[in-house]
Amino acid sequence: MTDTTDPIYDVPEGMERLRAVMARLRNPQSGCPWDIEQDFGTIAPYTIEEAYEVDDAIRRGDMEDLKGELGDLLFQSVFHARMAEEAGAFDLQDVIRGITDKMIDRHPHIFGDQSREKSADQQTADWEVEKARERARRGETGALDGVALGLPALMRAEKLQKRAARVGFDWPTTGEVIDKIAEEARELAEARDSLPQEKIAEEMGDLLFAVTNLARHMGVDPETALRGTNEKFSRRFRFIEAALAKAGTTPAQSNLTEMDALWNAAKAAERGDAGG
Repeated sequence: MTDTTDPIYDVPEGMERLRAVMARLRNPQSGCPWDIEQDFGTIAPYTIEEAYEVDDAIRRGDMEDLKGELGDLLFQSVFHARMAEEAGAFDLQDVIRGITDKMIDRHPHIFGDQSREKSADQQTADWEVEKARERARRGETGALDGVALGLPALMRAEKLQKRAARVGFDWPTTGEVIDKIAEEARELAEARDSLPQEKIAEEMGDLLFAVTNLARHMGVDPETALRGTNEKFSRRFRFIEAALAKAGTTPAQSNLTEMDALWNAAKAAERGDAGG
């Protein structure tokens, strides 16, 4: 049961109380044993997970859940900032000050003397120019510097390709990308028959990289496209499960021919051209 007489309730609501809660959790003498033993590396996976849960709430249109998930994500930032403060590196105020200054610097058409009368595309281009300046100030002079290692693989592949394309390293036409996919598929087939597993994995990566390149050339976000296909697959497989359950059986008790027929029925039902 919560003790509302705890001094934590004397701290003003909002960010100050959240900071105080985090400090209490990390207190070496009286804090939570689990929170105390964490470090940046152990907390990072939770941070990524919370970001995906925010995305999930948005996709489901659940505003109440989104409120909670944004709080969880905010707590992750506070957690990292607290550990940095303990290490003498920076604190939460430094984080807030840094992002505030960055947003002001990156929007001279709002906070500076530049005109607001420019397109969203021009604003995006200006944003990329400013980010490049920031990378240069940090000593990141390579075209690929600063592309985060922790991004989902498809997203990172696309970002690497975009960076390389800015300096002219790119296929000029979509047709050439399709030819590259065919080449990589052939190499994968050859690896399957004659090479060790690690080489097969390498060739599979090459093929996925080429497919990501095709998505970029066609203006398709590969992460979003694959998520959509994941949902489509899940929806159709649930259709198969439901149909089999109605017949008193399960996928494990069925066979591929029967399930493939039900898969086609699911596709037809989605198109609205099936009679059952």
